[in-house]
Amino acid sequence: MHASDRRFWGEPGRGHTSDGPAIPRTVQSAVWPAAVLSLLSLAVFAALRYHQHHSMVDMLVYRAEGAAVVHGQDLYAMRLPGWNLAATYPPFAALLFAPSAWVPAATLRIIVMFLNIGLLAVAVHLSVKLAGWSGRRYHAAAVLLGTGFGVWLEPVFTTLQYGQVNLAVLGLVLWDMTRSDSRTPKGVGIGLATAIKITPGLFVVYLLLTRQVRAAAVSIGTFLAAALIGWVALPGASGSFWTRYLWDTRRVGEVQLVDNQSLRGVAARLLHTDHPGSAVMVVAALVGLLGLAVAVAAGRSAAALPRAEAWGAVATAVAALLISPISWTHHFVWCVPLLVLLAAEARTWPARCLLAAVSVAFLSYAMWLAPNQDGRGLPWSWQLPSAPYAPVLIAVLIHLGLRTRQARRLPPVAAEADLILQRAELESIH
Repeated sequence: MHASDRRFWGEPGRGHTSDGPAIPRTVQSAVWPAAVLSLLSLAVFAALRYHQHHSMVDMLVYRAEGAAVVHGQDLYAMRLPGWNLAATYPPFAALLFAPSAWVPAATLRIIVMFLNIGLLAVAVHLSVKLAGWSGRRYHAAAVLLGTGFGVWLEPVFTTLQYGQVNLAVLGLVLWDMTRSDSRTPKGVGIGLATAIKITPGLFVVYLLLTRQVRAAAVSIGTFLAAALIGWVALPGASGSFWTRYLWDTRRVGEVQLVDNQSLRGVAARLLHTDHPGSAVMVVAALVGLLGLAVAVAAGRSAAALPRAEAWGAVATAVAALLISPISWTHHFVWCVPLLVLLAAEARTWPARCLLAAVSVAFLSYAMWLAPNQDGRGLPWSWQLPSAPYAPVLIAVLIHLGLRTRQARRLPPVAAEADLILQRAELESIH
């Protein structure tokens, strides 16, 4: 670390007294500007939301699902009036939505908005913790700034706009990934997230392949327990979901829509069809397998690769998003830990360029500028702008794969020295 950096962050060991570590003035002075900037950003966001008058349609679907449970109606025959939207989550999720049936929609919108802002703060906190970045001194300032300005990331913005559960699912998985494998409860968050939204189940595979067997077993047990609760409470709906509706992607939406950023969605718009074919499925599966392989290689390289577990978790999420038949833009809230991780490692120009590219992609809202929002007949000139997420995420996987390969090929002494040097740089800002 350069001398100027040490002056900014403070020398390790300084600012301590016999009564315990003192809070440096630079830390105290950093929190208040961060709080003010965060509040200003959130105020602008709140004003924009007020003038846009969005209905939070996904929140209304959840509320309708909860009402179907409360009134004993057919959960998967339910359609949201005026939107014709169906329930797509497992019965266990509908049980969690049941209390919302007693809350007026206008009041529920306010509750969900504040809850999601709070969950964003939790996600930023856990992302910074997972990346081992900023240290205790500047953690509060980082969380404040990440929360205040994170609302402008397109996946986060649309999650808040629709009243989605993505930030809750993200928080559950990050909570697990920041815990030691020696702690018995690790895996509960991933199990619950999978019981709510299925796709986090890929993290169970990651845990198994990285030899975190106990955490994987806890995840599987939690998922099965939640699914059993859903089956006991809603046996008919459970039978229908697990044998039929789980496999019916048509209930989720049209593949060609510009907000479907999965590989299948990109191919569907490129080929002008709702059925891209088996070749596209094979390519997507190969990309997913390669992504998972990169994630596992990173996760098992803790002896040579800094932030190995963080990279493994983010790469697993990227693989799941790319191979899912439909990944709406609001599913990509994993951009929050990804950007934190890239920022923590932006020490070289290639790393900074990758951080810039990912930031631009998730702040661009480019898909919403496309001339055909349904994605049908989209001109060639709009194919790439309508699909900004897949290319940058594939670039992230390639970057991680090459970096992991390089770290693992270093001689043991050189690898250990490099790792100690980078960890010392991290500890110097704690």
